[in-house]
Amino acid sequence: MTASPAPASTSAKTDNDDLAKLKLLRDSYDAMRAEIGRVVIGQEAVVEELLVAIFSRGHVILVGVPGLAKTLLVSTLSRILDLSFKRIQFTPDLMPADITGTEIIQEDPLTRERKFVFLQGPLFANMILADEINRTPPKTQAALLEAMQEHRVTVGGQSHRLSEPFFVLATQNPIEQEGTYPLPEAQLDRFMFMVTVGYPTAAEELAIMKATTGGSHVDLKSTLSGADIIQLQDIVRRVPVGDHVFEYAAALSRATRPKEAEAPEFVKECVSWGAGPRASQYLILGAKARAALHGRNYATTEDVAAVASPVLRHRIMTNFNAEAEGITPDTIVQRLLQTVPRPTEPTKR
Repeated sequence: MTASPAPASTSAKTDNDDLAKLKLLRDSYDAMRAEIGRVVIGQEAVVEELLVAIFSRGHVILVGVPGLAKTLLVSTLSRILDLSFKRIQFTPDLMPADITGTEIIQEDPLTRERKFVFLQGPLFANMILADEINRTPPKTQAALLEAMQEHRVTVGGQSHRLSEPFFVLATQNPIEQEGTYPLPEAQLDRFMFMVTVGYPTAAEELAIMKATTGGSHVDLKSTLSGADIIQLQDIVRRVPVGDHVFEYAAALSRATRPKEAEAPEFVKECVSWGAGPRASQYLILGAKARAALHGRNYATTEDVAAVASPVLRHRIMTNFNAEAEGITPDTIVQRLLQTVPRPTEPTKR
């Protein structure tokens, strides 16, 4: 017995609802950028990449030297999104229970009965800032990465669900690597984006000095609630993607793998390992989210190209030849964007 198709009026209503929510997302995007700009000067590309990841249900690792407002950016984002926020400073002596929580024995004052009670750790928040994630041992890193993947933690054989939405925004200092615990490639792959935070321009640095050395205080306005974000994440998943966009995303990912026949010669010479299928998935999800944030109800190859660097840079492992010539994963991605043919976008009617 075949299911009868949905009435045309119901389908039209659903489409209109989705378009209305896409407009809300576009308007909210403008409002969020304006509010963040009142506190964080510059870093427009970083802000966009963070918001793309959030509405794609992805996690982000930010890489930059100290003093570039990474922590300020994340805390500001949590305030304008009306989300609970916890910062965890990762140190060499941090244990898994310090972030997940632990069970303690508690005595009932009336019955005198003793029982185990779970005390939630700082992971029980909507937005987690994992500050300097590479400075804590692998056991604690693994506890965080389980929470990222499963959205739950396991303590004493019991699983505890984390509140939704749930994002991990980790930071990593590219200098002072002595005594650190670099994340293995398999764990880095859990992050949707690796976002590089660079130095401000001369004009931005002057504006930063003027804005932060006075006595002014900025009151931020909340733009979206957690429930709004969950709803808009579902809308992003429904953004249409043409076959040519899927093919372009797959071609970019496959071109990073030196053993694939379609890999360019410079990849075979400079890359040890390329991106896996998760990169292809994130290229499409990132393209959908970027299209929605820019007010479009369809994703294009331009959207895929725009998110290629943050998706691929931590999934490409260069070899000795590349390091000797100063070729970085970002260099590889930029050359791929110039090399991999981009399908022609069909004409929209």
